Amino acid sequence: MIYYGGTHSRKVIFFKDFVNKLYNFRVQYSKDNPINFIHKIIFSSLYGQFGMDNRFKSNIIINKEDYPNFEKVNYGRILDITSLDNSLLIKIEFDDTNTMLDNGSETHNVNVLITSAITAYARIVISQFKNNPKLKLFYTDTDSIHTNLSPNKMNELYPIENKSLGKLKLKNIVQKAFYIAPKIYYLETIDNKIIIKVKGLNKSDSLSEQDFQSLLTKNNSIIKSQDKIYKFYKESILIIKNQLYTIQQTNNKR
Repeated sequence: MIYYGGTHSRKVIFFKDFVNKLYNFRVQYSKDNPINFIHKIIFSSLYGQFGMDNRFKSNIIINKEDYPNFEKVNYGRILDITSLDNSLLIKIEFDDTNTMLDNGSETHNVNVLITSAITAYARIVISQFKNNPKLKLFYTDTDSIHTNLSPNKMNELYPIENKSLGKLKLKNIVQKAFYIAPKIYYLETIDNKIIIKVKGLNKSDSLSEQDFQSLLTKNNSIIKSQDKIYKFYKESILIIKNQLYTIQQTNNKR
């Protein structure tokens, strides 16, 4: 058997002009400006587009008399059927080629390899802070670090450039902090601004400094009640249910 392979020496940077233009436009507006937020979402959507689940779902309407032939062609991918007088509303799942055999085709530009490469490179970048013995890290997230170094000392190790894409940006100088779990922390800045982060809790501002301090004790927990909206598209209704949210100290991840 004979196998052929090849290499490509030409380097291509995808979306460079698009990203630079979008970013340069975004930094003209403050963080609380809607234009800034819109461009941030476009950035995230560009990256997230490639990592979407390729098994897209679609809803189509066909005549009941055409259903037997449709079922033969699309057997195994029909998820739900709703009767509409002489027609049927059919929920169907696309296959890996994004082709629905009896209803044309769609292209979704999904490429998990690109998303994986971006994620892997981001971890490489953030690892330089995690593995630097000159830094004491209190917390780290996907694109941020909380450290003990002053801005001047940090700038000696890694230049801080608030307007440059891909460079470190100083967000806050904190005088008091409690780190409880991933995405759960309390910060008090030097200008007495309170920043509370609790992922999944609708009203995180209902928590106090004392609450976070109590959570530093092992096995302590705080239970909050909140409303959550459940959507039922088939019945065209929304149901609001009250649920309990438990906050507890964990040391896994980050």
